[in-house]
Amino acid sequence: MKILVVGANGQIGKHLVKTIQESGKSIARAMIRKQEQASYFESLGAETSVVNIEGEIADIAKAAEEVDAIVFTAGSGPHTGPDKTIAVDLDGAVKTIEAAKVAGVKRFIMVSSFDTTRNAIQEAPDSFKPYVIAKHYADEWLRETDLDYTIVHPGALTNDQGTGQVYAATEVARGSVSREDVASVIYECIENHSTIGKAFQVVSGETPIKEAIKKL
Repeated sequence: MKILVVGANGQIGKHLVKTIQESGKSIARAMIRKQEQASYFESLGAETSVVNIEGEIADIAKAAEEVDAIVFTAGSGPHTGPDKTIAVDLDGAVKTIEAAKVAGVKRFIMVSSFDTTRNAIQEAPDSFKPYVIAKHYADEWLRETDLDYTIVHPGALTNDQGTGQVYAATEVARGSVSREDVASVIYECIENHSTIGKAFQVVSGETPIKEAIKKL
């Protein structure tokens, strides 16, 4: 299986590409913005495709040629303004979804925010509200397609070493989760077709990731 990781140079993206390559049965194609970012992924044996997420659908679709699944894990980051949030977290996500259709890729994993409901938008502080709005509508766009989607809503992200154990369900209490564990969750979703059409929240817990994903 070949998996396109959009936002591969991000922290979750790097963990995910490594996880895919170490699986021994799948190959990652890392979509990156700059050629100088390629060396890390090439050292893992992954493919690379240099595409700006703020570019055209056709460019993303070309990166998605001959892949079996797409993971959208791109993000504008916490230090950019609402303009970049809209351009990357909303428009970039929608363009990637549309590119999947063009490329004929059915399997799509969206890495979202912990809570993207209407209530979450209303309750979000002004500085965070554009991000929640962007993720809300990106998720809704994906739900309205006929893609085989899964939406992952991780808790507060940390750089702690992964434990390999989480708590995952439609709704869970707020908590944190390591980026490394989120990457493992994403990979298990790709492997487990029972997650198609599902959206779930995930935080650190006591259930092995493979088992937690099977129980969804």
